[in-house]
Amino acid sequence: MTVSAGSLAASANNAGYLIGAVFAGMFPSIGARHKCTAALVATVIFCLALAMPLGPVMLILVRAGAGLASAVAMVAASFWLLHDQGDTHSAPLLYAGVGVGTALSAEVIAAGRSLGLHSGLIWLVITSMSIVLTIISVVLMGRSHRRHGLSRTTIAATWIDAVPLTVRKLALLYMLAGFGGSITATYLPLFVRGALGAVNPVHVWALFGVAAIPSSFLWHSLHVRLGTRYALSINLLVQGIGVGLPALFASAATYAISAVLVGGAFMGTVTIVLPAARRVSHQVRYNVMALMSTAYGSGLIVGPLVADAFFAKHHDFSISLLVASGALIVASGYASMRRRVDRHDQDTNLQTDT
Repeated sequence: MTVSAGSLAASANNAGYLIGAVFAGMFPSIGARHKCTAALVATVIFCLALAMPLGPVMLILVRAGAGLASAVAMVAASFWLLHDQGDTHSAPLLYAGVGVGTALSAEVIAAGRSLGLHSGLIWLVITSMSIVLTIISVVLMGRSHRRHGLSRTTIAATWIDAVPLTVRKLALLYMLAGFGGSITATYLPLFVRGALGAVNPVHVWALFGVAAIPSSFLWHSLHVRLGTRYALSINLLVQGIGVGLPALFASAATYAISAVLVGGAFMGTVTIVLPAARRVSHQVRYNVMALMSTAYGSGLIVGPLVADAFFAKHHDFSISLLVASGALIVASGYASMRRRVDRHDQDTNLQTDT
């Protein structure tokens, strides 16, 4: 694939994510667990489709479908855990799964390439693994009960947000996070391809996933200790540094550090934003999880398109990385800002919690 075709596939995947986020908020009569199950089955089907010999157009369409399924799974699983189960404190465990899947799939690809396997066969292996993981997930969700449910008052008592962020501000910050992180997440193996010698660059993507596994627990802890405003500000700043680092210092070491920083922070953003949005969901009349995923998906779509435009003109990703880094740093500063209107939001939240 050309860089342009790959960029279109990435943006199609993210566009599908955006559509899926909207779709996940529809049909409230269908339970979140059933939506999540359907999304997991669809993911298996799209993995299988990628094992087929596809042309660029079909590949882009399949990636769009995979993005749609991914968003439905994320929104439905989050709603099931945070709302149906009432288990806010298990959010890090849910989002750590993204890192596990990223690292696992990357190493499977690297192993397949080292064994000389055709990409279609590697996708069949991944499909088989997806089937097993889907069965395990569906069985475990079916056996879960609302054992750890927390009342609204209890949740408020365990959260120290003196001045919670509004839904609108959270959505804007989440969109900027999606834009800023999408460029590194999309092109990371391409950045390092010529810097690692004989080492398969997909290992750096695995490093990205490994860093994401414990990060959800770390950022959840910081969220509880510092509150949404400052935890999110630090999180976005760390991502901004990680995204911009390869543009300033191009070396194998900086690529690895970038993978750890961005991988260790991007799921932390999810761990912070979605429970925080759930806490202030009374501010809106619609599915706040779908709104947040829609905002994030919008940023994800724009990122690869911007990167591809700069690459087509300059044949380099440095400018794209600096733009993305700047967006994250600006978002970090905006997250920490306080406005007088926040005091009104605080009083409203306290009255609702009471």
